[in-house]
Amino acid sequence: MISLEDYKKIIHLVKPYWRRVVLAVIISSMVSGLNASLAWFVKPVMDDIFIKRDATLLLFVPLVVFLIFFIKGAFTFFHEYLMRSVGQKMVMHLRNRLYAHITVLPTGYFSKNSSGELISKTINDTAVLEGVVSLTIKDLFIESSSVIALTAVALWRRWDLTLISIVVLPVAFYAVGRLGKRMRLISKRAQEKISLITEFLNESFAGIRIIKAFSRQANEVERFTEKTRDFYRENMRATRVSGSASLIMEVVAGLGIAFVMWHGGNLMIKNVITVGDFTSFLTAVFLIYTPAKRLARVNIGIQQARGALSRIHALLSVKGEEEGTEIIRPIEKEIRFEKVSFIYPSARRKALDNINFQVKKGEILAIVGKSGGGKTTLVNLLPRFFTPTEGGIFIDGTDISTATLQSLRNQFGIVGQEVILFNDTVAANISYGKPEADMTAVMAASKAAYAHDFIVELPRGYDTIIGERGMRLSGGQRQRLSIARAILKNPPVLILDEATSALDTASELMVQKALAALMHERTTFVIAHRLSTIKRADRIIVMDKGRIAESGTHEGLLKHNGLYRELYDLQFSNQDLQDEDNV
Repeated sequence: MISLEDYKKIIHLVKPYWRRVVLAVIISSMVSGLNASLAWFVKPVMDDIFIKRDATLLLFVPLVVFLIFFIKGAFTFFHEYLMRSVGQKMVMHLRNRLYAHITVLPTGYFSKNSSGELISKTINDTAVLEGVVSLTIKDLFIESSSVIALTAVALWRRWDLTLISIVVLPVAFYAVGRLGKRMRLISKRAQEKISLITEFLNESFAGIRIIKAFSRQANEVERFTEKTRDFYRENMRATRVSGSASLIMEVVAGLGIAFVMWHGGNLMIKNVITVGDFTSFLTAVFLIYTPAKRLARVNIGIQQARGALSRIHALLSVKGEEEGTEIIRPIEKEIRFEKVSFIYPSARRKALDNINFQVKKGEILAIVGKSGGGKTTLVNLLPRFFTPTEGGIFIDGTDISTATLQSLRNQFGIVGQEVILFNDTVAANISYGKPEADMTAVMAASKAAYAHDFIVELPRGYDTIIGERGMRLSGGQRQRLSIARAILKNPPVLILDEATSALDTASELMVQKALAALMHERTTFVIAHRLSTIKRADRIIVMDKGRIAESGTHEGLLKHNGLYRELYDLQFSNQDLQDEDNV
């Protein structure tokens, strides 16, 4: 059966709209009363009109019946409208709440959970809850009050027959309740299947070029077909359970009504009860079984929602990023790493191990090393995308773990190897970090990033929609837009993670000049392989297996003949040397 905790969760979701729910309950009681009045009116119709042939009642009763149906229809409309509005509002606010919560989850959460799963919980699971609130709870209010009102009419007409007719209902409800437990498990599996479908679609659309490049369309279609087939199977299991519940209620209703008709017919033949009494009672019994069957489906519906409710509750229970209280001002002295270590949750080896160094204000620090050495992990700790497992990072003596996230992240402008752009205009993407900027400032930033010339050649210039992930632009154009975004934000500290990796030589030379101006008297962390970028650094640290293997200037490290020299000989080609001469 449904636990008290589940009811509390549903009530908590609906609580903000209690006024509408209360009004819906009042209206549902009126609808139930009107249903009972129809059963009540059967007696005067049968006894006074059909048997006594009362012509006055023949004019009056049909008019009353019409008015009852008219008012009942109007009340039913308003009740359904109110409950639908409650369901839609609940889903809207729940989705907003989920999205707001997802945006403050730690970065590590997204490495362990796919975006498709999060999308499915936000869209599909909440839709299941909407059905429970707007339809299932609607039935709960109307049908339960209808059963009570109609049972009262039946008891008034013939209490003994009423008890006989409804004595089998508890058995039916018990059987349906057992089916509900199975429905809960099936529903949870179905939500997991649709989550996998959403995840698959999200991944496929993002990688459509790779799918086409390797001619894997048929294989991907086969994989998708298997996932939709699994979802179909779960839905059909749910259909069988729901159908079984309906079958049980129909069988029980048939048995109860058949026995009552036989026993009540004998009483009517023996003149123990009148035709009107029996017909009114039988009508009430017929009407009782209809809402009783719907009440059985209420349990099935709520059980279906339990799976979605548990998945949503689990997501909302995930702890968000820890917020500090200190307001960090723009850097004035230094950034210091003190005994910093970090290990990813699922890893065996530390990604960073006992990192100690400091960067003075205005200093340019280059970070080099082999892939997997911990370079990107190190700079990701600065804006607290990850939190050190051990040690601390300090800006002007303030531990960044105590800082407010907004004041901390306002310190940084980030240009990464993976360019993140949104399906919006060029201007909106450039001003994303500074939405209050006017077009003059946006254009100045784009010119500084050597992006203005290609932007004005776009169909609508700065108002051109660049597509999802900026796919309507080339890789170099996307990179220059991200650089323009960082230039416009004008942060105290720059993080450049392979910022020129997507550019050709000519574009890189232009952007390097823009970055050189941007880095002037600005604290900068540079992850790069090309010598033209590294040679400008005031200091270079060489990362190896999460540790700082070497530290010094370009010339000094070359003379040291250590790991940096090895990397230099392996990675810096003759073309890089030519680039150095050209700068």
